Amino acid sequence: MSTDLETEEHQALRAAVTALGKRYGRDYMTSVVRDGAHPRELWTEAAKLGYLGVNLPEEYGGGGGGMAELSIVLEELGAAGSPLLMMVVSPAICGTVIARFGTDTQKRQWLPGLADGSLTMAFGITEPDAGSNSHRITTTARKDGEEWLLTGRKVFVSGVDIADATLIVGRTEDARSGRLKPCLFIVPRDAPGFGRSQIDMELQAPEKQFELVLDDVRLPADALVGDEDAGLLQLFAGLNPERIMTAAFGIGMGRYALGRAVDYAKTRQVWKEPIGSHQAIAHPLAQAHIELELARLMMQKAARLYDDGDDIGAGEAANMAKYAAGEACVKAVDQAVHTLGGNGLTREYGLASLITAARVARIAPVSREMILNYVSHQSLGLPKSY
Repeated sequence: MSTDLETEEHQALRAAVTALGKRYGRDYMTSVVRDGAHPRELWTEAAKLGYLGVNLPEEYGGGGGGMAELSIVLEELGAAGSPLLMMVVSPAICGTVIARFGTDTQKRQWLPGLADGSLTMAFGITEPDAGSNSHRITTTARKDGEEWLLTGRKVFVSGVDIADATLIVGRTEDARSGRLKPCLFIVPRDAPGFGRSQIDMELQAPEKQFELVLDDVRLPADALVGDEDAGLLQLFAGLNPERIMTAAFGIGMGRYALGRAVDYAKTRQVWKEPIGSHQAIAHPLAQAHIELELARLMMQKAARLYDDGDDIGAGEAANMAKYAAGEACVKAVDQAVHTLGGNGLTREYGLASLITAARVARIAPVSREMILNYVSHQSLGLPKSY
């Protein structure tokens, strides 16, 4: 893929991460899933090389970069067949929120560990009855003296079993208006009243999904991240990186699938010429390549806007990037499987499991329909239907 729009530093980072990803690859990730384990070896090596914390401040052990750099890391690991989904959550969402809004104590406690991979943090926002509507979140936090009591439920929270803490989105009551407003709390994994149960998923991935129950979880005053009155700003400061990184996840997966299909089409011979010479095979693969390239351009725009501090501009671009990447990923995987025919459904070629995985890029962390709502309202100024 073309990297002409990137700096030499970005191109060097991309090449280095590509080399790391190829040392592990799809076979490694498949074996991790088969064993019910976690990709600790890859996570640890990526952290040691400085890739996991490339977006975090240098003063806390990070690389001092931003979403532009972190998205390169995830994309290239995915293109090698070994993406790390927890990169979307731990350094991108949680690390960014703490770096931007956390207290000095929170930054010292969490950022060095998030940067070097020794600490991991999960992110809990989705609820059973709220879906993508953050305004319907019912997890509430109430003051009890100087402490907080957190009560509610969360679903589809990734990696809680390996996370040292979970950044929970709750709501507190505004003393002046009585209205509920969003706030973010750091909940340690061993906090009393903090329960989890694994969700049985068809999706084959090393990162497990959980439902959380918070039953009057008592938290100290400093569990609150940032300003109690700036919760919405802090929340979206985490959601924009989430969308950018989900785009990187989808683009990487699509590139991996497309690469396997192209290699196959160059060598598979049924008639006189390799099947890649037939336009019915070649043109859909070319279309998949174009759509992945276009999605990457929008992802790069979103990352640039976010890193430049333009949260509003980044919000629009990040949503568009996530939408474009999700569509491109699904189409690339589908075409790759179709190109291989029956072989595309075998375990040997490692593409069949991506059929389910690719859907994630369309569904999570926000559905394509909600992104279309966002664009129609925010970008086009059309009236809301809800």
